[in-house]
Amino acid sequence: MSSVALGSVFRDVGFLPKNAPRNSEGRRFWIKGSAVTSPQGLQAANLRPKSSTKAVRVGVLGASGYTGAEIVRLLANHPQFCITLMTADRKAGQSFGSVFPHLITQDLPEMVAVKDADFSNVDAVFCCLPHGTTQEIIKGLPNGLKIVDLSADFRLRNLGEYEEWYGQPHKAPELQKEAIYGLTEVWREKIRDARLVANPGCYPTSVQLPLVPLIKAHLIELKNIIIDAKSGVSGAGRGAKETNLYAEISEGMHAYGISKHRHVPEIEQGLSDASRSNVSVSFTPHLIPMSRGMQSTIYVEMSVGVTHDDLYQHLMAAYEGEEFVKLLQKGAVPHTRNVRGSNYCFMNVFPDRIPGRAIIISVIDNLVKGASGQALQNLNLMMGYPENLGLQQQPLFP
Repeated sequence: MSSVALGSVFRDVGFLPKNAPRNSEGRRFWIKGSAVTSPQGLQAANLRPKSSTKAVRVGVLGASGYTGAEIVRLLANHPQFCITLMTADRKAGQSFGSVFPHLITQDLPEMVAVKDADFSNVDAVFCCLPHGTTQEIIKGLPNGLKIVDLSADFRLRNLGEYEEWYGQPHKAPELQKEAIYGLTEVWREKIRDARLVANPGCYPTSVQLPLVPLIKAHLIELKNIIIDAKSGVSGAGRGAKETNLYAEISEGMHAYGISKHRHVPEIEQGLSDASRSNVSVSFTPHLIPMSRGMQSTIYVEMSVGVTHDDLYQHLMAAYEGEEFVKLLQKGAVPHTRNVRGSNYCFMNVFPDRIPGRAIIISVIDNLVKGASGQALQNLNLMMGYPENLGLQQQPLFP
């Protein structure tokens, strides 16, 4: 009997364990790799779909942006999720393939305006709308829908901070109380039972994944944390902006949001949760002339008696069983090109030449682990499926 592989999903029942879940056709499936077999964390082998064995019907709101397109690309390899609704106000009435020709092979519904969307054929929604527009739209969605919001509208628990950093009052404070912050590897158990998940920002993902375990273990000081972060231009969105023109952004590196970037309160919220005290950071982001990719170079002061090898060993233990967070071999430098197109975060720790300090480098693809990939990882959890379903694409190189 031969095994027929569909993407990374083996569908031949003869080779599968009895507890393997079933797909929409009633066939059992099993996912290759450590997400199923890892000793901790994902525990995918014991997961059951929460709703039924039928395909999960997914809506993508704001499908014409970069994160919306990335959701569609990832879902093309998902055996249990199918797209039944797509909205894009400016592109309403157009086919998705006409907006993103690289996905023309996908059988997708025509895009409609949000106001015309019919949610009667939808089980879950990815909300890829701009900041400030999401709150009222989500407030009007049917209560039974699972929602992953990729905007910043539900990331900050403190509504006063949201108004301060985003320049307007929050329009759905009752929903903010319900929202769960979606840094998957940190908040996995709460995400599993959530209805509304606030997907983290790209910079906060790259910063919190290495720092949260170290702060929880009291291995680094809470003062003098310096974050020098760089992103590809896709992080600025798809809207036409003069500052993002090729002639403006090429052949140079551009610092922006100096001392006032909107991801600062999100980073500080996550680090403060880990330390159970207030944490402030110095954070400066930069745009660099590449389409996608993100690197955060983080400078920390180690606690008394702690060495950079202690940081390395703790991160190794913290992420030993994780599918998507990888600590590289000692001395290996993480590069954005090595995670391009994937849901991985690669990181490593280096000794600083200044005694008592260490340098941590963390890289992700800002559109995948920094946005749409992590969103799909979260919805997999929320629907009771293995976290890596639809996310086993390996990095693209060259």
